[in-house]
Amino acid sequence: MNNLVIYYILHYNSNALCGKEAATILNTDGTKPIYVQIAEWIETEIMNGHFESDQKVYSQYQLAEMYTINPATAAKGLNLLVDENILYKKRGLGMFVSTNAKEMIINKRKNQTLKRLVHEIVLEANRLQMSDRELIDMIKAVQIEEGER
Repeated sequence: MNNLVIYYILHYNSNALCGKEAATILNTDGTKPIYVQIAEWIETEIMNGHFESDQKVYSQYQLAEMYTINPATAAKGLNLLVDENILYKKRGLGMFVSTNAKEMIINKRKNQTLKRLVHEIVLEANRLQMSDRELIDMIKAVQIEEGER
């Protein structure tokens, strides 16, 4: 099974990193574009309560410094969230978290990200000829393990 899938399963609900530590979570060797990773990181920050509704988020220049990337790449990640109405722009002031951002992110991740991951897991379980019970027991064991951390 793809290590990235396993990582997401184990760390889907874990706390995001803040500030200078954020640069360590970028995967520059992967196939996922950096601007998408930036957008997902900001989403996770919102989900974890590090950014509330109507609160200003990092600027493209702050993100560029944190991640040591081009400001245009950071801006592309921010604009992706603006296009999804998760962030909104205030001219001359920056970008802010939309009122229903957390709910929008939850719905998006349930209906897209998590559904895709579950599909991949089920396909792999079928290839391994695992029973439904074995797969469910494995998921429950990971939930218990993550709950103890």
